[in-house]
Amino acid sequence: MSLRPRQFDLIVFDWDGTLFDSTALIVRCIQAACADLGLPVPGEREAAYVIGLGLHDALQRVAPGLPVQRYAELGQRYRHHYFAQQHELVLFEGSLAMLHALKRRHHWLAVATGKSRRGLDEALRHAQLQGVFDGTRTADETASKPHPRMLLELMREFGVEPERTLMIGDTVHDMQLAANAGAVGVAVTYGAHDAAALREWSPRFVADSVGELHHWLEAHA
Repeated sequence: MSLRPRQFDLIVFDWDGTLFDSTALIVRCIQAACADLGLPVPGEREAAYVIGLGLHDALQRVAPGLPVQRYAELGQRYRHHYFAQQHELVLFEGSLAMLHALKRRHHWLAVATGKSRRGLDEALRHAQLQGVFDGTRTADETASKPHPRMLLELMREFGVEPERTLMIGDTVHDMQLAANAGAVGVAVTYGAHDAAALREWSPRFVADSVGELHHWLEAHA
C-alpha cells in the first residue's frame, strides 16, 4: 500500500458473510431449528435476511408466531446445528491478505457482529485471527444491529470520529448501523443480501468480491 494519508482510522467489519463464508450454513441452521420445533420453515431469502441481527431478534423475525417463552428453545436448536458444523467454515479467499495489508497501514481493525461473544471467539480461534482485531463487539454484550451502540462504543474506545470510521458489511443491517452511527458504509454483495437492497442505503462503495473490496481499500481507506 502507498504512504498516502489514511482516510479512515477505524475500519469495522461485520463477520458472517463479510469475512467468514458462513451465510449458507446459517440459513440451513435457522431452517433446521424451525423444523425441530415444528414451525413453518422459512425460505432461503427469508432466513438470509435476518443474518447480522442478534439471535433473539433474528429468531423473532423468522418465527413470529412462536411464544416468547420458547425463543430460548429455538435458539438452543439453532446453536446445536451451527456448532456441529462450524468447523467446516473458512474465511473468504483473500480476506487474510486484506486484513494484514490494513494492519501494515496501522488502521485500527474491529468486528461488529450479531454473533454471541462465545460464537465470535470460537470463530476467531478457528480462523486463527486472534490478535488481528483491536476491538470487537457482539450482540449479546451491547445493542443488536441496526442500533448504533456497538459502533459508537468502538469509536469511543479508539477516540475516532464518525467520519473517520468505516463500517463494512453484507447486509442492510450493517448499512443501517453505519448510517445510524454517522459512519461511512461499504457494502459487499457476496454475503446475505443482494446489491439492490444494499444500494438503497447509499454505501460509499459496493464490492462484488473480496478482491474488489481490497482494491478499493488500498485506494480509498
